[in-house]
Amino acid sequence: MTVGGPRIKLNNGAEIPAIGLGTWQSQKGEVAAAVTYAIKEVGYRHIDCAWAYGNEKEVGEGIRASGVPRSEIFVTSKLWGTYHNRVEECLDETLANLGTDYLDLYLIHWPVPLNPKGNHPVFPLLPNGKRDVYHEWDLKDTWKQMEAVVKKGKVKSIGVSNFSEAKLEEILPTAEIVPAVDQLEIHVYNPQHKLVSYLKSKGILPQAYSPLGSTGSPLLTDEVAVNLATKHSLQPADILLGYLVAKGIVVLPKSVTPARIAVNFTGAIAAAEKLDAADLEKLDGLAAGGKQKRFITPPWPVELGFEHWPALV
Repeated sequence: MTVGGPRIKLNNGAEIPAIGLGTWQSQKGEVAAAVTYAIKEVGYRHIDCAWAYGNEKEVGEGIRASGVPRSEIFVTSKLWGTYHNRVEECLDETLANLGTDYLDLYLIHWPVPLNPKGNHPVFPLLPNGKRDVYHEWDLKDTWKQMEAVVKKGKVKSIGVSNFSEAKLEEILPTAEIVPAVDQLEIHVYNPQHKLVSYLKSKGILPQAYSPLGSTGSPLLTDEVAVNLATKHSLQPADILLGYLVAKGIVVLPKSVTPARIAVNFTGAIAAAEKLDAADLEKLDGLAAGGKQKRFITPPWPVELGFEHWPALV
């Protein structure tokens, strides 16, 4: 097996490892060791983080402690909502936190600009308790600033996260650089077939966060996943991850447990190689068969473009 696992080519010719270590909700004091272990002991070469996670400094420590050259590791981070009108400022904070002078991939974390002068630097709120959305700001202007940091050499590739087709259509008509990826909640209960098809038609690579669902997720005990795991002498988690990798989707499972970090990587590769067309078809049909479910619900109203999200008050 090649170190880093299988790779997928982005629309700008760069290659991204198909299996990355997610760091969302990885606690300070745990994430550095997890990152080091993933890179040094298992062979991960893709680390996904974000300014808003609040643990970038530890992620950077973990990368350096691995002893693997920075040039061999694909590092992703994300622009937070209160920085949509100050992209380079947020990026510079991320670069300083990570201790690197460039990112391999930089994403707009959510297509929802938040008030940069609100009552909180991360989660500004209105008096009624709703998020203080910066309605005056245009997403296409955020994208122009994203393109500018590519031209400065601070970022090799840029993309988006949590963007619906409607949100992408706000930036694509004026984009000089087509987003390389769209990072979404994708798993067997939320496969987003229509959106994934749209992304591929535009040359945008889908990435899956929460590919195993959430804590206590029913995905790991799903009958179809369990049966396929038995069939292929694997674990259900292997099937869930390998299913996405086999479909050309990047997976970003999060863990700080060494054994889990290792098996997520090796199991995903093994399952992607073993699953056949009939297996994939069974997994493709789970959501449509009555199991459609999201585990991550954003505090944004549907009129902001999340046509498939539940309305929130």
